[in-house]
Amino acid sequence: MSKGLKPKLVAFDLDGTIWSPDMYMLWGGGAPFKYVKNEELRDRSGAKVNLLGISGEILDTIATDWLDTKVAWVSCTDEPDWADECMKKFKTPMGVPLVERVDEQCIFKANKQTHFRQLQKRTGIAFEDMLFFDNERGNIVSVEQLGVCSIYCPRGMTREIWESGVKIW
Repeated sequence: MSKGLKPKLVAFDLDGTIWSPDMYMLWGGGAPFKYVKNEELRDRSGAKVNLLGISGEILDTIATDWLDTKVAWVSCTDEPDWADECMKKFKTPMGVPLVERVDEQCIFKANKQTHFRQLQKRTGIAFEDMLFFDNERGNIVSVEQLGVCSIYCPRGMTREIWESGVKIW
């Protein structure tokens, strides 16, 4: 299959890619989370959880300008229920909860290849038509082996990383 102008699916890790800190770092606090502003929540102990970079802006852009592109979460987070709550409470700059900007979710403990095989099976989208962002190099290497264009983002979804990933695509 040849690549189109835009990927058919863009997948994001959550912890360290979309937000910080990782959910396990909130043990002793955690749910329930309190909305502070679109890009900031507080856990029950008062610890901040922030959207990284332009995460919300990217999700709005895909939803409004990339109409044929699906969005997926692929995460091995230790606290999937907390992640789910955060996705409902964080909002994009357009005021839309993150959960409403995603089409597919694979949030469970497994190798990221397992997540992508499940995504491919559910969506019918070929690996080479997917773009993936993750802050862990091991996940990038693993998913690249499937033929997915995979972008390392050690500081989360910055404008530089997003634009570079789209260009590499």
